[in-house]
Amino acid sequence: MPELPEVEVCRLGISPHIIGQHVSEVVVRNAKLRWPIPDDVQLLVGQKVLEVDRRAKYLLIRFATGTLLLHLGMSGTIRVIDDNTAVAKHDHFDLAFTHGKVLRLNDPRRFGAVLWLAEDQDEQGLLSKLGPEPLSADFCEGYLFAKAKNKKLPIKTFLMNNHIVVGVGNIYANEALFQAGILPTAKAGDISEQDYNRLTKIIKQVLSAAIKQGGTTLKDFTQADGRPGYFAQSLYVYGRAGQACLTCKSTLLEIRQSNRSSVYCPTCQQ
Repeated sequence: MPELPEVEVCRLGISPHIIGQHVSEVVVRNAKLRWPIPDDVQLLVGQKVLEVDRRAKYLLIRFATGTLLLHLGMSGTIRVIDDNTAVAKHDHFDLAFTHGKVLRLNDPRRFGAVLWLAEDQDEQGLLSKLGPEPLSADFCEGYLFAKAKNKKLPIKTFLMNNHIVVGVGNIYANEALFQAGILPTAKAGDISEQDYNRLTKIIKQVLSAAIKQGGTTLKDFTQADGRPGYFAQSLYVYGRAGQACLTCKSTLLEIRQSNRSSVYCPTCQQ
């Protein structure tokens, strides 16, 4: 599943091509995504894109009358392509523009979403229940410690709860906990305020570095066959189970937590 840095890079990649452009056509080839694509998306014809924002893993395309919400689900990708580009399998949604470009959603597993929030009314509560953005000032020293009070669930599960903080997905939770020297199985309520404050800074650093690395893939969002997905990264633990720790050379171990892979160093993380 694309995580926050991948979605942010997607936002950066598509923004220059659609901001200020008018919609000429809305094409729905398959409305059966995570939630049915509403008929109201046809109201976008003739409207101008004012800006492209992101909230957690949701892309928010702003218009004068509301917001088009996009989610990539497990396997979705978005491209800005020429309007004469051949339609491929799993190309479920097009937002065509008068300057000859098309924003196209391809989603093989159909876990993504295309929703219209008229006048920015979040009727399904998808955005209102989310925690703070990890790169914002609201995610600050003292925040995680206060939220974790008396919590007995594992710290990795705690970090991946979007009601606590958004966008710290599996890859980046693994990486941040390694760099902070905290075991993924440690109880959230047992971690000191000092360690939480250090973890907060590391989460910001890890996500910022991933977004910076992803900047090299921005051009891929204008290629019909581009599939940047998870862009190349320098990862310490994720996907490296059984290999040597890059810091101490101990063998990295892997466990399952909430049906997700947790990889850690038994020496560096305590």
